[in-house]
Amino acid sequence: MVTKPRIRVSSKVMQIENLIQPPYETSLMGVVKGVFDHYGIKASTPWLYGATGHAFVVNIHEQLCPSGPYCWNGDVWVRLLGNLGLERKDLGFFGPTSTPEQRAQVEAAVREALDAGVLCSHLNMDNQLITGYDEAGFMSARPWGECVHTPDRLTYGSWDEFGEEIHASFYRFAQVEPAEDRTAVLESLQYAVDLYEKPKRHTNGMYGIGPDAYVNWIGAVQEGHGQEHGAWWNARVWSECRNMAALYFAEIGERFPETAGPARDLAERYATLGGKIAKTADKEMPADEKIAILKATAAAERAAVGKIPAIIEAL
Repeated sequence: MVTKPRIRVSSKVMQIENLIQPPYETSLMGVVKGVFDHYGIKASTPWLYGATGHAFVVNIHEQLCPSGPYCWNGDVWVRLLGNLGLERKDLGFFGPTSTPEQRAQVEAAVREALDAGVLCSHLNMDNQLITGYDEAGFMSARPWGECVHTPDRLTYGSWDEFGEEIHASFYRFAQVEPAEDRTAVLESLQYAVDLYEKPKRHTNGMYGIGPDAYVNWIGAVQEGHGQEHGAWWNARVWSECRNMAALYFAEIGERFPETAGPARDLAERYATLGGKIAKTADKEMPADEKIAILKATAAAERAAVGKIPAIIEAL
């Protein structure tokens, strides 16, 4: 059953009521949780992170650019999201040279979707739910309050609120038939393993995912980038993901008793990983200390991934 968003319409304003994007560090998953809650699709936050595979992602630029959480190949993530009953459609990418006609076209597509009861989001510096529109532009959720990277308005045509650095994507989210829980879990865990076994399939350029991420991370700290904003932001996002992975394994163990033993072990391992990564968010931490933590984390995560096939086999 498809649930349409609750909207309030006047002659000048179309506002989606009670649409909330929670303040997760991983803004993409904040958007997803907001959509799930508004559509009335039941799923815990750890289940969303885990079953889509995002809980197992770690993507790091060679210079610890804060773009790491955004610039990886999310094709598998999109497919796994479908297992949970939500389809994300890409409405297009628009750079600073995009034409007025191109911008007007995507703006019309977003308004049409909202009018039909289909939720939408945009991504420039961060992922934000679009909560409505008026004659001048779109209204957007601000998960972190007054953060400059999450404006609450987007003016038609100019997109001035995005600033000079425009690299914007727009998405729509529709409900689809979900897969069985067992299928969703199996495919998410296969993805977790694939991120480690075939990391170059999931990112490119100056980014590294899985084991390559830690190589980049350690190298960036050695080059003096460990005290920059990117070091703090990557640690915040990826520690959150590992903490969600821990809770996801706990849920797997509860739903599928045959996995209880290895699921409990992995829940403990990923909680430890989350704690280790969180420590590296400290910009004042000496480089040698940070590198030691990252080396230990890399080894611990590789060992944890090596335990995942036991759950796959049990299922």
